[in-house]
Amino acid sequence: MNYQVLARKWRPHNFTEVVGQDHVVKSLINALQHNRLHHAYLFTGTRGVGKTTIARILAKAINCENLQDFNPCGHCAVCRDIDEGRFLDLIEVDAASRTKVEDTRDLLDNAQYAPNQGRYKVYIIDEVHMLSGHSFNALLKTLEEPPAHVKFLLATTDPHKIPVTVLSRCLQFNLKCLLPAQIFSQMEFILQQEKIEFEVAALKLLSRAADGSMRDGLSLLDQAIVYGNGKVPLEEVRMMLGTVALQPVDDILMALAQNDAPAILDKIDEIANLTPDFSNVLQQILQTLHRIALFQQVPTAIDDSFDADMISNLSSQMTPEEVQLFYQIGLIGQRDLDLAPDPRSGFEMVMLRMLTFKPTSIKQTTAVARPVKAQIQPSKPTMSPVRPSAISESRTESPINSSTPNWLEMIVAMKLTGLTKEFANNCVLDTIDDKSCTLIIDPNYIRSSRAEDSLHKALQLFLGVQIKLNIVAQKTTADTPAIQLSKEREHQQQSAVDTINSDRNILALKEHFDARILPGTIEPIITKEE
Repeated sequence: MNYQVLARKWRPHNFTEVVGQDHVVKSLINALQHNRLHHAYLFTGTRGVGKTTIARILAKAINCENLQDFNPCGHCAVCRDIDEGRFLDLIEVDAASRTKVEDTRDLLDNAQYAPNQGRYKVYIIDEVHMLSGHSFNALLKTLEEPPAHVKFLLATTDPHKIPVTVLSRCLQFNLKCLLPAQIFSQMEFILQQEKIEFEVAALKLLSRAADGSMRDGLSLLDQAIVYGNGKVPLEEVRMMLGTVALQPVDDILMALAQNDAPAILDKIDEIANLTPDFSNVLQQILQTLHRIALFQQVPTAIDDSFDADMISNLSSQMTPEEVQLFYQIGLIGQRDLDLAPDPRSGFEMVMLRMLTFKPTSIKQTTAVARPVKAQIQPSKPTMSPVRPSAISESRTESPINSSTPNWLEMIVAMKLTGLTKEFANNCVLDTIDDKSCTLIIDPNYIRSSRAEDSLHKALQLFLGVQIKLNIVAQKTTADTPAIQLSKEREHQQQSAVDTINSDRNILALKEHFDARILPGTIEPIITKEE
């Protein structure tokens, strides 16, 4: 028996099986339910997202003899004939191979005749944008005055090449690129049904490599099964793709955050052994930087992501300014990568450029005269782990008093990062003893169960005992650590401004040369203790 590839074997046969195109499926089912079918539909989108598949399902649905909840039943004679490619009233054409006006006229000559088997005669024209101008004119005449028994289902990857006169006579549906999570779920389901062993990390890598196309993803999965001798292990998939997984990208960005040029070059040398496409590697770095920037501004934006932990870790190592600079350098570097003597050297120069122009902790103040910046030494809280027994002994009737441990110092001592640190900084410590800890948080703050679990574990590790963490959502007049830190920064900024304005050299420059300090150019110097 001939082997049937996964993309064909698991091709959806009804609307329920379609993945990731709910907005299109819902519209078509509603049209069937209320008998408001248009005479021409145009499905647009990138390759492998389901344009032709949805067109075939719709062709079955409008001719099916026994619709099940407005889904083709798949068992009647019409459904079987369409699935097997022998339904006379379904005419499917690839416009890329039939672009001439004579081909289009021959195709439409029989449109006036009634269907042979079904209720409607359906024309599916794939890659319709490839038709010539005269072919579009011939098609337009039929679209303007279509016979009642004819339906046109058009599909294209480039709707901009279709004349507006044709577009205006079609209902257009734009199909979305599929998310890696959607492709991953479908791959996982298929492998479970096929009883094929796989590693989850391998499927995640394949789903990202699919680049939004289910068909491409299933083709890669077929290739991975053959390469892995009937299995889908991670290492085999990495070698098969000839590209890098996100782990080397993670390592490169971590080394970049730590100003470790030798580590970056060593990692590039390691990647080069896989014969990668360095343009693709740089694109992965740009995608990761984009996700880091999203996380820094809206932490909940990547809660359901595959790489949420990695993004959270990297976001704590980079400032938003650094992320934006790295992204811009990488974007320009990707454009100029083809101009480099070879892809590897071009990629190395992009990474070295990021290192070279990375902002330092000491920034030059831009002014007519260069003022000497104030040396602001912020106090660094240090504390030893808090004994629960000592906490319970020192508590009084007031839930928050001078004997209550400093919550900001506890956050620093627990070495929290990312989303967990941000969540803790927006809480106020209410009570704590050897059995429980109660935190108060503003009701409007968007909470994350993952951050709460991480904070609970860190708190237990810090105290050395198993305690219960209670989060109470209510208004409080006490300042959260986030507000305290904001006030501290404002204080440091004002101290820097006062120091510059009172500097004798600055005063002399103002007096003799009419110098002035540009607004917003004075920043405090934050000296990090080793």
